[in-house]
Amino acid sequence: MRLHGTACRLTIFIGETDQYHHRPLYTEIVHRAHARGLAGASVFRGIEGFGASSLIHTSRLLSLSEDLPLAIVIVDAEERITAFLAELDELVAEGLVTVEPVEVYRYVSRESVDREP
Repeated sequence: MRLHGTACRLTIFIGETDQYHHRPLYTEIVHRAHARGLAGASVFRGIEGFGASSLIHTSRLLSLSEDLPLAIVIVDAEERITAFLAELDELVAEGLVTVEPVEVYRYVSRESVDREP
């Protein structure tokens, strides 16, 4: 897959304990993105944060470290991200979903690097 130039960054902010059919929501999102052939997805775990509930979740206090914030970031062509948004409507009941334009400078897989002479 080639990705270069103008693209979109999809960021989904959810809680670590959010579930979809008894499975971690972040896992479901990443696996669906993979199944749809999106360029890639990464999950980032926050050490502290709050959202619409205004509850602060932090890794500093054991009692509050059970639901840390997560950000799932996916970058791909605009039309592929737009198509994936409909799937997120089914999955994300609580959270924040943003889409921003980005400029892809370099997107290279290890396999393509290994094939270069």
